[in-house]
Amino acid sequence: MEPLRPSDFHDSEPEQKIQQPRLGLDGWRRFIWRQLTSMRTALVLLLLLALAAIPGSLVPQRSSNPNGVIQFKRDDPELFAVLDAFQLFDTFTSIWFSSIYLLLFVSLIGCILPRTSHHLKALRQPPPPTPKNLNRLEHFRSESVEGQATVLQERATAVLRGAGYRVANQPDGAAGERGYLRETANLVFHFALVGILVALGLGTGFKYQGQRVIVEGQSFTNQLTSYDSFNPGQFFRETALAPYSLGLESFVPTYQFDLASGRANPLDFVANVTLTREGESLDRQIRVNEPLAVDGTTVYLLGNGFAPWVTVTSASGDVVFSQPVAFLPQDSNLTSLGIVKLPDGLSEQLGLVGFFYPSAVALESGAFTSVYPEPDQPLLTFNVFSGDLGLNEGVPRNVYSLDTDELTQLTGGDTGQTSLVMGLGQSADLPNGMGTVEFTSLPRFVSVDIHRDPTQLPVAVSALLIMAGLVVSLFVTRRRAWIRVVPGKSGHSTVEFAVLARGDDPGLERELERLVADFSQGAKSKLETS
Repeated sequence: MEPLRPSDFHDSEPEQKIQQPRLGLDGWRRFIWRQLTSMRTALVLLLLLALAAIPGSLVPQRSSNPNGVIQFKRDDPELFAVLDAFQLFDTFTSIWFSSIYLLLFVSLIGCILPRTSHHLKALRQPPPPTPKNLNRLEHFRSESVEGQATVLQERATAVLRGAGYRVANQPDGAAGERGYLRETANLVFHFALVGILVALGLGTGFKYQGQRVIVEGQSFTNQLTSYDSFNPGQFFRETALAPYSLGLESFVPTYQFDLASGRANPLDFVANVTLTREGESLDRQIRVNEPLAVDGTTVYLLGNGFAPWVTVTSASGDVVFSQPVAFLPQDSNLTSLGIVKLPDGLSEQLGLVGFFYPSAVALESGAFTSVYPEPDQPLLTFNVFSGDLGLNEGVPRNVYSLDTDELTQLTGGDTGQTSLVMGLGQSADLPNGMGTVEFTSLPRFVSVDIHRDPTQLPVAVSALLIMAGLVVSLFVTRRRAWIRVVPGKSGHSTVEFAVLARGDDPGLERELERLVADFSQGAKSKLETS
């Protein structure tokens, strides 16, 4: 037997393999739980959650931009099929994103609860007793002080308490500990992080977002059937819609003409609206960066344009269509595209594809363009198509587009018939004597986004708590301090000082010097007084 081995050491047989203990089902459960609830796992899951959210900003989402998803499918159907298979158009409700989200939630809870229990116990426990050999600590000081040992011990307690330590009297001095706020702030940080996860997880189910086009002189009532498009959360109920209405009185844009570039730069957009709720009407304004807050909802100004009032009269003199039509701007000078669909009242169904020019100028080619976004010389043109518009098939159709593949073009293009051209207040004849179209008036429209997000307040509060917890945990240090009085001869005593920090603390040496200075000054003044 080798001399360095203990006498009871037993070598295993060479052919005998080391037997690892079997974990069993409970052992594996404990192992997985400990791995999941470790802070390292929580940090990894937090990083994965941030990475998983990236596709939500790269591709349009069905919840916030359904039209963008439809357009993506039209532009690249093959790539759309691949991305849709991975649920990238529903990133924040996808299985993989939800899995990371739930695992992070469980991991944080598993980390926080044991630490909270341990911290509460630490708050109830007294500071640790004075170590036997203080001189072994790195930050140690010994001073010879004149005075009685009992008086110096009282002074030690006063010095530590005055420095903000929680003090426990010792037979030979005092022990103190401070910096519990650091762990408290750390826990507040993590609880606030969980608060954000809970707010986003539950709050998004109760939020909704809807869009509506409002024409001057018309009103919008906050009910489900009044929205042009509506995206509710999972837990949305129609009773959650606050009862109010918005009427657009006027829309006032402000432009500045740049002589160098020849462009009109927008300076301000103001929508003057009338808010009606509980029988009371209030005048309000909505600007691009100044939304209107109404009963828990926020009304944002998204866009604006012109809605020419189009009146269509049949050959027999009956008015078959008379209403404003929102034309969607196509450039900065508000050259706009609009669609009028006439399924009834004429000898056949007609679809009108129109262009509106606020400040029309004729080009050499005969086409028109707008040189300014304000209606200095408004002009409205239409190309007429006939055929089945597909409005009786029970399938929802986009009011801002017209599928002309199965229709017959009657004016414009290669038909040999000129397009219908009308100035404000003018009319034009429909082809084949079917009637007339009149450009009656020119109201404006605004598009608004009405958003209710109950997560804003809890997320804001949680974010503030996260910042507060982070700042406090960075600047508060956990320290322990001891002052021991060793009685000596001739009325002198040896006073030992020592401080210790949990982790790195570059200010520990200064703390020790401050305690020594405070004690020496207090002992000196006490001696002079006596």
